Order: sequence, then structure tokens, then C-alpha cells
Amino acid sequence: MRWWDIDPVLELEKDLFPEDAWSRGMFWSELAHARGPEATRRYVVALEGDRIVGYAGLAAQGAAPDGEAAPVGDIQTIAVRRDQWGTGLGGELLTELLRAATAFECAEVMLECRVDNIRAQKLYERFGFEPIGFRRGYYQPGNVDALVMRLTDPSSSVQGTEING
Repeated sequence: MRWWDIDPVLELEKDLFPEDAWSRGMFWSELAHARGPEATRRYVVALEGDRIVGYAGLAAQGAAPDGEAAPVGDIQTIAVRRDQWGTGLGGELLTELLRAATAFECAEVMLECRVDNIRAQKLYERFGFEPIGFRRGYYQPGNVDALVMRLTDPSSSVQGTEING
């Protein structure tokens, strides 16, 4: 994802997450940490022709300056256009994020998922994520709980996977 992708990503964001869509500033802030030797973020878009049909982002956090503690990856967002649901695109985006987590040398990857988003939970479980807890009232408005999931050893989850295109 680059700065010129933000406007079409925001359109998709507002369609898919109308009540808690990210702002332009949030995406700018994330992308500011996605380039250069000190990068701690990886954001990608999926294209169909010249139209963005999905996007995803990961943050790597917590690496010790001495290199002794491995960073933890945190999946910030995964979104797929409604007309692309069931095509495998979500899995491709997740694969790319897990490859980034491996490149960042993350020991594990965390995420939050709405408790009522069973489709996403099944995707994460196929990749080896396990539920480890809840965050009560995490999604606002609506006071919807988040299921917290964790994947240990993200490098083993993406071995043998391949992104098309």
C-alpha cells in the first residue's frame, strides 16, 4: 500500500466497517512506519485490474534493542470487497502478512476479531491461530466483544503457500 492507495482504501473501509472505519490520518500514520530500514509495518493491497479489492496490514512491535526479545506481530486489519468474499483473497492477504511477520522475525502474531465474525475466525483457524481470550466491548459503537487469537511460529504457517498474481 502506498499513499495514493489511501482514498480507494478509505472507500472500501467505510463500506465494510461503517461504524469504526479508520481515518485517513490513521492510514498515513501506519504507512509512515512501513518504509526504510527501520520499518515496523507492512501494508498491502490486492488489485483486480486497477481496482483495489482488498487490503491488509501488520505491525511488528516489542523488539528489544539488544535483539534478545523477538517482536510480536499484530494484524491491524484485513479487508476484502464483499463481491470477493469466498474467493480465497482473504487467505492470500493473510499469507502476505505472515510472510512479513516472518521477515520481521516475529515469534508470534496476534489479532482481534469480532466475536460475531465467524467467517474471519474460520480463516484464522485454518492458518493455525488459536483463541486465547476476549476483549469486552472492544468494538464501538455497539459494545461488541473481540476474540483475541494468537499464532505461534508464523513462519511454519506460510510454508508452501503461494500468492497468485
